[in-house]
Amino acid sequence: MLYEIHDLNFSYPGGPPVLEQVCLTLKEGEILTVLGPNGAGKSTLLNCMMGLLPTRAGAVRLCGRDITAMSEREIARLAGYVPQNHTPVFDYSVLEFVLMGRAALLSPLARPGPEDRREAEQALEAMGLSHLAHRPYTDISGGERQQATVARAIVRHPKVVLFDEPTAHLDFGNQLRVLRMVRRLSEEGYATVVTTHNPDHAILLGGTAAVLDRQGCLRSGPAEELLTEELLRQIYDTQLLVRYNEELGRRVCLYPPL
Repeated sequence: MLYEIHDLNFSYPGGPPVLEQVCLTLKEGEILTVLGPNGAGKSTLLNCMMGLLPTRAGAVRLCGRDITAMSEREIARLAGYVPQNHTPVFDYSVLEFVLMGRAALLSPLARPGPEDRREAEQALEAMGLSHLAHRPYTDISGGERQQATVARAIVRHPKVVLFDEPTAHLDFGNQLRVLRMVRRLSEEGYATVVTTHNPDHAILLGGTAAVLDRQGCLRSGPAEELLTEELLRQIYDTQLLVRYNEELGRRVCLYPPL
C-alpha cells in the first residue's frame, strides 16, 4: 500500500474536531475521489497526508513509513501535492516554476540539468501549456496557473499525486483535460487523490470514492456503489438526480431546475 491511514484525528488549536477516526488505504494506480460539503475537512485531510499538519491521534503511513519520521524532501519524492490556491510572488517563467518541482530529486546546492529541463517541458506539454513556457508565471490567468501547478507536481514522477480541487478555477474544456490526466496517471501506475465538489467528476473518474461529513467522519467504497442519489442528496442538501445515460454509457449526476 502507498498510503495507510488508521484512526486519524485532527483539530485546529482550540477548535472542535475536524477529522474523527478516519481510515483509508491507497494502492498503486488507484483513483480516490473525496467529496464533502464546505468545511468538512477535505483540504485538511490532504494536508495531514502530506505531513503539513500534525495529527491529534492515529497514524499516516506513506510507502510503509510513518510520515512523522520522514523529512519534507522524502515525502516530496513520493507524493506530489496540487493545492487549491497558489499565489504568485516572483515573476519566474512558467518553465522555471515547473522546473522547481524537480528540486526534491536534486542534491543540496545542485542545479537542474538538461534531463530536468526536458521533464519540465514534457510536463508543460502534457498540460497544454508549452506556448506559455517563457511567459512570467505572474502574468498568466488563474486557470493557467492551476494547470502549471499540476505540471510542477507531476514533473518529478511521484508515486502518488494529491489534487485539492484541481478543476475549481478551470473552464469546462480544461476541467476535462485535468480529469483525463488523472485517469492517465492512474493507468500509468500512479495513485491519485482528488477532492471535488462536483459529484459528476467523482462518477466520471470511477475508482474509489470517499465522503466526509460535517462531523469529520469518513466513509469510502467503490464509486459505483457509494455515490447513490440518496447519499448525494444528504451531502449537498438538494434534490440531485443520478441517472444512467445510454448515449454516454455511464451514470450522470443531474441538477434540479432553478
